[in-house]
Amino acid sequence: MINKEKVIVLIGPTAVGKTNTSIELAKRFNGEIISGDSMQIYKKMDIGTAKITVEEMDGVPHHLIDIKEPDESFSVAEFQQLVRKKITDIHSRGKLPFIVGGTGLYIQAVLYDYQFTETPGDEGYRVALERDLASKGSQWLHEKLEKIDPAAAQNIHRNNTRRVIRALEIHHCTGKTMTEYQEAQSQELLYDVALVGLTMDRERLYERIDLRVDLMMDQGLIQEVKGLYESGLRNVQSVQAIGYKELYDYFDGTVSLDKAVENLKQNSRRYAKRQLTWFRNKMDVSWFDVTIKDSHTKIIEDISEFIAGKLQLKSNK
Repeated sequence: MINKEKVIVLIGPTAVGKTNTSIELAKRFNGEIISGDSMQIYKKMDIGTAKITVEEMDGVPHHLIDIKEPDESFSVAEFQQLVRKKITDIHSRGKLPFIVGGTGLYIQAVLYDYQFTETPGDEGYRVALERDLASKGSQWLHEKLEKIDPAAAQNIHRNNTRRVIRALEIHHCTGKTMTEYQEAQSQELLYDVALVGLTMDRERLYERIDLRVDLMMDQGLIQEVKGLYESGLRNVQSVQAIGYKELYDYFDGTVSLDKAVENLKQNSRRYAKRQLTWFRNKMDVSWFDVTIKDSHTKIIEDISEFIAGKLQLKSNK
């Protein structure tokens, strides 16, 4: 039997506290952290993506942060390829890779034998959909997907038009929905994985999300987004992210600033709900409830014990 590379994965909804927990765990297990967030790859997008600072890293090496310009696209397949190389690289230096983030499909694609090269495409159909998007809008496009593949429509936000179009294209080319295509993929784990999830009382989580948005505004989110807006960056993947598209609406003059911030909070809460649904339905996660702040030390101990037992490791405690 081939020994699989060991990987620790820490997932959970936005604002649940993954960053601090991951640093503490990485120190205990001589780890390096690979960002599993599809938006922290972008430069100049720090506040809105809650990107970890150098100070917060506290000496723990981090990978796949600030590797793309905001006008560049980034696919699940590219993420899969980059992360797998990083896992091998980190192991080669005697360290343990931690994948930390909240983008479920991206993380799933790394851990399982997902074959993206086999997915067919049709450029003509894609261009036609892009024309429809321009004339009829993202809501119309999303409703088209909802009729064909309700499960995919549930998981893909209507403003993520690139993925909506891709889901429609897969169905057009194969007669199968994206959901059917994903379910047909191999369910065998490629790595020896300890899959840890952080969860929290829903009401408390939503309070934290709202507070985080207020903090982002205090830290200068509006100036960060204004810089991207005034640079002429439009209709690209990066600014479809929550935190950016809402403020773009404000700069476009379609909503007030108060309404934009309210939309940002609401979209963040909805995203957290979708993240939890994805993780619970698609991945075999061992969950740890972090609602009670006073029990943080115990939670770290419990998670460390779980990881050590699952992967036969010793911590540096």
